[in-house]
Amino acid sequence: MRIDLHTHSTISDGTLTPTQLMSAAAAAGIDVIGLTDHDTTAGWNEAIAALASLHRRVALAPGAEISCLTDDSISVHLVGLLFDRGNTDLAATLAITRDDRIPRMHAMVERLSIAGINVTFADVERQLAPGATLGRPHLADAMVALQIVEDRAEAFDRFLNNDSPFYVSHMSPSPIEAIRLVKAAGGVAVLAHPGASARGDCVDEAAIAAMARAGLDALEVDHRDHSEQTRVQLRALAGELNLLVTGSSDFHGTGKLNVLGENLTSAVVWEELLSRATGMAVVR
Repeated sequence: MRIDLHTHSTISDGTLTPTQLMSAAAAAGIDVIGLTDHDTTAGWNEAIAALASLHRRVALAPGAEISCLTDDSISVHLVGLLFDRGNTDLAATLAITRDDRIPRMHAMVERLSIAGINVTFADVERQLAPGATLGRPHLADAMVALQIVEDRAEAFDRFLNNDSPFYVSHMSPSPIEAIRLVKAAGGVAVLAHPGASARGDCVDEAAIAAMARAGLDALEVDHRDHSEQTRVQLRALAGELNLLVTGSSDFHGTGKLNVLGENLTSAVVWEELLSRATGMAVVR
């Protein structure tokens, strides 16, 4: 089985609609796909509706990639899968996180403007699909459209990475809080790309151990942003902490180089994750 549990659509910062993403998954021979847009479940219904018209069967694991922030201001992403989106506590937290992205974007645009980089909030809004979660990739796309940079990668390298003077964080739950919310909603929790140091500071092993004690199910080990050495270290850590190991593409369409299915989760791990999830079933 080809199982890819971490992808994005136009409902956040991907470039394919949920319908197009399901079609792309079928074309890529994916058997199970996780739709994990940033801080939102708004793409679930469209993705579910698209399954019936695919030329081959694809199973959908609905989820979300939840933005988190540690006490020492390290950005962490948690992939929650198969949770009950009607859980009021989790839904409220996701809504607060989404809403705070708007003043955060205004602040980043202002910092860029002060530095003489002429991009406006309206420029960013033009890159946003209806109902999408606002994020830095949309600012990057605005900078591409204005010919400030050539592509998203250059925008993040020069201006939008976590260590940039133009970066502004937004209101987010702590990783521990997010894990507890996902678990309370019957979902499973996977720490996304924990060793992706090129994105900014990463949490240390002690922090991951604390997440494991809070109910974390797995580490996303096989990911484009992890070197082979990092993967070896993370596998060892997962073994020490009795965590499952997943692999995912983190596909964003043309927004990133990541290809659907370039990293995968084993069928054995997937079956274990399924056995732990009580919030909702996989959609087929």
